[in-house]
Amino acid sequence: MSGNIQLLDDTLARTREEGRAALIAYLPAGFPTVEGSIEAIKAVLDAGADIVEVGLPHSDPVLDGPVIQTADDIALRGGLKIADVLRTVREAHQATGKPVLVMTYWNPVDRYGVDRFAQELADAGGAGCILPDLPVQEADLWREHAAKHGLATVFVVAPSSRDARLAEITAAGSGFVYAASLMGVTGTRDSVGEQARALVERTRAAGKLPVCVGIGVSSAAQAAEVAEFADGVIVGSAFVKRMLDAPDAAVGVEAVRALAAELAEGVRRTG
Repeated sequence: MSGNIQLLDDTLARTREEGRAALIAYLPAGFPTVEGSIEAIKAVLDAGADIVEVGLPHSDPVLDGPVIQTADDIALRGGLKIADVLRTVREAHQATGKPVLVMTYWNPVDRYGVDRFAQELADAGGAGCILPDLPVQEADLWREHAAKHGLATVFVVAPSSRDARLAEITAAGSGFVYAASLMGVTGTRDSVGEQARALVERTRAAGKLPVCVGIGVSSAAQAAEVAEFADGVIVGSAFVKRMLDAPDAAVGVEAVRALAAELAEGVRRTG
């Protein structure tokens, strides 16, 4: 079975034709439980997210903040396995028909077996992988198997990435480019927003892939702001925090459903 890179490409093309950015949600598998994470992911997709990233929890998530680290720890203490992550992808895609990617560090994929992981992700209906710690110059093995199984390879760029590096990454990647920035401390959002805008412009100039931005968006107004210059708005910690703050899993699901609806309205604002 081939993966769903074409569905991902078509989804981003459709949102562009609609004159808006795509809403991309992130939630880790296995948090608060495997079943609970599946319900939460289905809820955000049903409420208006166009694409979802399923996080594969890691014991040392060096690129994630404390909110996602806490959720990852809960998932791992619950005994989460890669099979559970793949089940989450399968059930979320089957229930909604929308693109589902896995966001993971490289080490779990390497240990599991690169071809085995790509094959099983494709069999589950996955659209691809985001690999934030895999350097593009070391990605040939993954890219080979991803292409064989119809999966996107999404690389991450940062404001510190030089133009030559951006060109290399956009040439090697597929699906979209994940432009990572930070909202910064309170009071610095405007300057960080301009930094993200500049990164999107530079990345677009370097290649032809859509550029989706994750910069700590947590409200409809912020989503609308980022949607003015990005092809997609990525929201992760805000969803996870809603789950963490909920008194039980059912309340958490409704909380992320409500947030997804607010953000979906935000990316549809114009002018």
